[in-house]
Amino acid sequence: MASVLKKALVVVLALVLGGVAFGAWSGSEASVKVVHYGESNTNVLAVGDRTVTLTETHETTKPGTYWLEWTGSYTMLGSIVARSPGKVTRQVLRGTMPSLGTPGYFGNVPPGDPKVAWGVDFSEIMIPTELGPAPAWYVPGRGTTWFVAVHGQNGRRKAELKVLPVVRDLELPFLDISYRNDEGAPDSPDRLLHLGDSEWRDLEAALRRAQQLGAKRFVLYGTSMGGQIVGQFLARSELAGLVNRVIMDAPMIDVRMTAEQGARNYHLPAFVAPLSNQVVQWRTGVDVDRLSLIRYPPKVRPPLLLIHTTPDTDHPIEEARGLVATGRRLNWDITFEEFAQGEHTEAWNVDRARYDHAVRAYLMAERPGTDEQSGAEGA
Repeated sequence: MASVLKKALVVVLALVLGGVAFGAWSGSEASVKVVHYGESNTNVLAVGDRTVTLTETHETTKPGTYWLEWTGSYTMLGSIVARSPGKVTRQVLRGTMPSLGTPGYFGNVPPGDPKVAWGVDFSEIMIPTELGPAPAWYVPGRGTTWFVAVHGQNGRRKAELKVLPVVRDLELPFLDISYRNDEGAPDSPDRLLHLGDSEWRDLEAALRRAQQLGAKRFVLYGTSMGGQIVGQFLARSELAGLVNRVIMDAPMIDVRMTAEQGARNYHLPAFVAPLSNQVVQWRTGVDVDRLSLIRYPPKVRPPLLLIHTTPDTDHPIEEARGLVATGRRLNWDITFEEFAQGEHTEAWNVDRARYDHAVRAYLMAERPGTDEQSGAEGA
């Protein structure tokens, strides 16, 4: 009997350890694996007078402004105007009307490029990074202060186009960069994400290229992991002093807190999060604990506009609130805009008017202790 019990305990222990190991590895995969998206997630069930009816999903029932993309085309969708079992009808704001039966991707980022998304002319320039050339979209503007946008983990440049209309109105030159492991950009040597620990050097390369084209000062805009990339740039780049202002939207502020949220999302024990981070460090060499702008704030701290949604389950709101507390302690000029609705990076989607107003006001406001002038040139 004792022998049977002992064998059973060994089996249970093996299963538990195997489950923990699987959870830790899966957590590391979610952090550093490179993924390129493009699958459809809904279907067009009906087309009306400037309305489209889609398959009812968690995504298609979100309030606000979103896009439906399909092969070679897109439409911008607004408010929900009707719902029935399995169906959601939304207002069409702009773009092509899809055909009945079209499979498409319903998402929270603009389609295509600046011309496709907003009708804005642009050129594509190549950034000479240490790993090879990486493409960037450039929209010319007035003055020598450039607005440089950095997307998030496994994202694309188009994710940063939400802010382009405001930047365009203020006539700031706009540079939307890619970085290592992006589609069209060079791979990192290990073909893994480094959570900003090395990607910041590609941002630095982009600013050096911008300097060659006439830029003298910069506004940095980072969403999700792009915020951590911006933070590491401010901590480690010799060009950090050229940054006038920073905007972060749902940034990865503290990788440890992000991992803890990931464990909660998958209903895993809390101790899996640090194990997952250990696996990340083993696979990439990145000191994950150092990637905390709360505990290790950058030495260069330009004024920051911080935007975050309360329901965010990728980077919890506690990360943003923690950074605000750090800012108070260090007398860091942080303007915090917390949105009560919206999932990860969806503040613009749920309340575009408020988002655009906050960005515009922040870029146009004079900042104490600077020699800036209000308006686009002084941003």
